[in-house]
Amino acid sequence: MADEPDTVLIDVREQYEHQAFNIGGTLMPLGELMEHAGAIPTNRPVIIYCRKGIRSAIAIQKLEARFGMNNLVNLQGGLDAWDK
Repeated sequence: MADEPDTVLIDVREQYEHQAFNIGGTLMPLGELMEHAGAIPTNRPVIIYCRKGIRSAIAIQKLEARFGMNNLVNLQGGLDAWDK
């Protein structure tokens, strides 16, 4: 669809972290991610992020292993690196 973004952002931090600071990504905490995996697009790049890049790396491993997704990108260093 024309109104869909080229890239999707998914925040795998907790609600309180997302409320304190976010860059516009959809909140899907790591502990709940697999329940919401069906909402993650597979037809365009998806950038997954957290504070330092560790939870997002875990999220990508889980999604790739279980659903075979190959469009996921980890925001290396997380929001700490992005903010610098």
